[in-house]
Amino acid sequence: MNFEVTFNTKWSDFDPNRHMRHTAYNDYAAEVRVRFFQEHGLSINEFAKLNIGPILFKEETSFFKEIHIGENITVKMELEGVSKGIERWRFNHQIFNKDGILSAEIKVYGAWIDLLKRKLTSPPQQFVTIFEDLPKSGNYTEIPLKSEK
Repeated sequence: MNFEVTFNTKWSDFDPNRHMRHTAYNDYAAEVRVRFFQEHGLSINEFAKLNIGPILFKEETSFFKEIHIGENITVKMELEGVSKGIERWRFNHQIFNKDGILSAEIKVYGAWIDLLKRKLTSPPQQFVTIFEDLPKSGNYTEIPLKSEK
């Protein structure tokens, strides 16, 4: 089962061609990640208390079908991979138009950063359970860390 959120698009999401701006797709994908973590007890304030935050290494977007002004969208998120200690992760987001047609796919690869030291870090143990609850994609794989090779 996917984690998904339906959004009412807004005027500022669109460009002069009357279709969704390319960066708006990525903004909605990020919002879905934030909402998933909030629903699992990791609000922005909780991240701040833990002195940890997500950081992206790579974000790749593929576009398939236009989304036009006035359309609502549904964004689905799955976990494509994670390292053993949840230090690194890879999410896949699929954005569907009002007719349920896949309009874009966004893949992000990231990690956790210690907000005080400004260095990559391992997350607290509570993150393990949260990641276990994430829906896994059909091509889910474990992400090996260089120290594990």
